[in-house]
Amino acid sequence: MGLKVFFYDLRTTRRLILIAALFFCASIVVGWLSTGVIQAILAQQMEGLGGVAQRLQNSEHPQWSFFVFIFFNNAIKCVLVIYTGALFGIVPFIFLIVNGMVLGFVVHLQTDMGRSMYEIVVKGLLPHGVIELPVLIIACAFGLKFGVNIISTLGTSIGLKRKGTGPSWEVFLKQTLTVSIWSVIFLFIAAAIESGITYRLLSH
Repeated sequence: MGLKVFFYDLRTTRRLILIAALFFCASIVVGWLSTGVIQAILAQQMEGLGGVAQRLQNSEHPQWSFFVFIFFNNAIKCVLVIYTGALFGIVPFIFLIVNGMVLGFVVHLQTDMGRSMYEIVVKGLLPHGVIELPVLIIACAFGLKFGVNIISTLGTSIGLKRKGTGPSWEVFLKQTLTVSIWSVIFLFIAAAIESGITYRLLSH
């Protein structure tokens, strides 16, 4: 469960992490360029998030409220996205695409409203995003790996693959537990930064 074990597990999944990162980056571009139906869907997503943000802002202790919401929202989603990957990797794939598109859409929207890229990226995204976004990508990569392993095991069971060539489920499930624990730890740090440093930077 140590940090060395966590980084070792990342190395064993580096190809899927790279694939997940590429999908995420491509989704940001799609979100930035979105029009029509896609833009309407993303705008609806933003409306919902805007309503939540307004309620948190109006609470008695806004920064604490933001921290609690951000941490639990991200931590629960990241752990779920790993294990719902058992559904052939569909959930983590959708989660990855949607989050990338929302990010691209938000950045584009903010620039249209007159905010500089420096303010959006350096003040608004970088302080917490440097931790939060890699964790999101890693969680999705392990969710995709779960789906790949399920498909591989099914292939073996129906004779499409030779026995003994499938994944070691004991090893993989230990990896998912390690990744889940460290994801939650890193997301705790990211939430503290976002509700503290990012919140203050964007308030001025």
